[in-house]
Amino acid sequence: MGWDALALVDAADERPLIERRAVARDGFYEMQARTVIERVPQVAGIAQRWAVSPYRGCAHACRGCGARAGHRRLGLDAGADFDTRIVVRPNVVERLRAELARWDGTEIAVGVGGDCYQAAEERYRLMPGVIGALASAGAAFTVYTKSALVVRDAELLARAGARVAVSIAFVDERIRRAVEPGAPSAQARLELVSALVEAGVECRVLMSPVLPLLSDAADQLAATVRRIASAGAAAVEPVVLRLPPGTREWYLRWLEEAHPQLVERYAELYDRAGLPSAGYEGRITGQIAQLCRMYGMGCGAPVAEPREPAAAQLALV
Repeated sequence: MGWDALALVDAADERPLIERRAVARDGFYEMQARTVIERVPQVAGIAQRWAVSPYRGCAHACRGCGARAGHRRLGLDAGADFDTRIVVRPNVVERLRAELARWDGTEIAVGVGGDCYQAAEERYRLMPGVIGALASAGAAFTVYTKSALVVRDAELLARAGARVAVSIAFVDERIRRAVEPGAPSAQARLELVSALVEAGVECRVLMSPVLPLLSDAADQLAATVRRIASAGAAAVEPVVLRLPPGTREWYLRWLEEAHPQLVERYAELYDRAGLPSAGYEGRITGQIAQLCRMYGMGCGAPVAEPREPAAAQLALV
């Protein structure tokens, strides 16, 4: 008697990866992470080469956010989905502790794939565990955020010897409302810098992204650096807007609607990888460096200071 072959699995599931692997709960997607320490794309412009992000996507909805392409790998779009469909990694602390057991001491960035203190953190409270895991391993790390919720963990961050980099690219509220519609105001972030400094946390300002032809005028740069200095920041790390795939399409769509006269100039300024021309970037960062010297602040990426791991460890492979 002949037998028909029976399929052991259902026909290929064509739903986006996020729909197949995540649990939707209260407006968030909970997705178990296989690996949490991930390479930072060079185009990001920050000093660290490795990062951990408890959340993917960001409710701040910053049009120039360089992390947008990550949502494409989950089957989501890099535009509105990135702003509204936030992915939570509930097992981030467990996985981070396991991966740090073979870490080599290289500094780690926290919150590159989405602000680690955005509204999702109020519900999930993953950051105290992340800070604890990094501190226990003796890892050097910098937390990137725009959110005042970071003050909740100021004592933990100070004890861990962590840096916090608060993103303040400009102080013009009209620009902020247009390109960072879900983020706190510049004034609120300046107050956040002061609060962190008062709490004993080393606080820098990531002056990113400087927007070509929108926030790069000499008086705009001067006003921003002056107010950052008044807030008590230790240093400024300037980064001109990057437009990698995913970010590029979303940002330029907005630019065509809001400032169509600038589209051609942006095409001239940016290469295929999304990097601004070296001449333009050097001129802007040079102006900011000069302003920082005037106000007695450091400027540029911090010097990497790898720490000895807390215990004998294997090199990451």
